[in-house]
Amino acid sequence: MCTVCGCNDPSAHGHEHDRPHGLHHHAVGAVHGHHHNYGDGPAGLSVSGFTQERLIEIERDILSGNDDDAAVNRARLAEHGVLALNLVSSPGAGKTTLLVETINALDGSLQVAVIEGDQETANDADRIRACGVPAVQINTGRGCHLDAHMVGHALDELPLDAGSVVFIENVGNLVCPAAFDLGEAFKVVVLSVTEGDDKPLKYPDMFAAANLMLLTKIDLLPHVDFDPERALEYARRVNPAIGEFRLSARTGVGMAAWLDWIARRTHGVSFALEG
Repeated sequence: MCTVCGCNDPSAHGHEHDRPHGLHHHAVGAVHGHHHNYGDGPAGLSVSGFTQERLIEIERDILSGNDDDAAVNRARLAEHGVLALNLVSSPGAGKTTLLVETINALDGSLQVAVIEGDQETANDADRIRACGVPAVQINTGRGCHLDAHMVGHALDELPLDAGSVVFIENVGNLVCPAAFDLGEAFKVVVLSVTEGDDKPLKYPDMFAAANLMLLTKIDLLPHVDFDPERALEYARRVNPAIGEFRLSARTGVGMAAWLDWIARRTHGVSFALEG
């Protein structure tokens, strides 16, 4: 998690949330067969010049402020009877294509709005708007995740009618978004079969935080070395309660189960974090 840069705290550098900020991820490498693990300490990461105690203090301060904003968002969504889903994944897993096909398949049966998170461009928001659905684009610059403060401002610009759904497409990243509650009802992690089936073990915080895992692009399974059963086994090692669907947005296979999952949670919206 990027606790050190203060990218969730505008007071850290005196800037607003849309500011660029410096690169801050520190590589963990294996050199000449040795294994260097910089995540073994109490803070879960190591940064030159910072003690473990200081890193824990920074993380606590950042997440405390974000959690306060998330609580406001959650209460607001609950008051209006709106289901918010936070979609997270690596870049290229197919979140936007999944959203476009989900919107098309719903065909107006549910009111939908979308919050798009990207470092730059409004390309994804434009794709959503082309479906006739309102979308707010959030550009994070060098920021690697959305935070609850950003999402709160985006909600100001969207219709919040009872029984509707707000999809939040987070920045493509399986690390930092895991720690930031946005006020969503459910966190949905999207894993495509063009990635490694060991991703749940390599990025355990994200899969531990997620309520549902969507295995996407399953039409490509004959052409890739990906074992869906192994991916599910690994995900349930870190999160035994995680739900799972397998689908292809391109062919429509498996989409019905995903749409039904959404529909069942918009009728008297459930805000419990269940699988």
